[in-house]
Amino acid sequence: MEKELVAYVAQALVDNPEAVEVAVIEGEKSTILELRVAPDDIGKVIGKHGRIAKSLRTILSAASTKSGKRVVLEILD
Repeated sequence: MEKELVAYVAQALVDNPEAVEVAVIEGEKSTILELRVAPDDIGKVIGKHGRIAKSLRTILSAASTKSGKRVVLEILD
């Protein structure tokens, strides 16, 4: 569920939605989501002073409270 949420929001933010990729790495107590976008769109996903990235992480933590696992979002370039 979290993977689809991140992909949906990222695709809405970028100019090249086809290049959005979200990889999931499952751990015992946490899940890592690795977000990749086109090099030109990385700034749109991070935002000024990291505001959009922080908002994405806040949404993720709220969405993951049901599962009881901690979800970490990494934005890769």
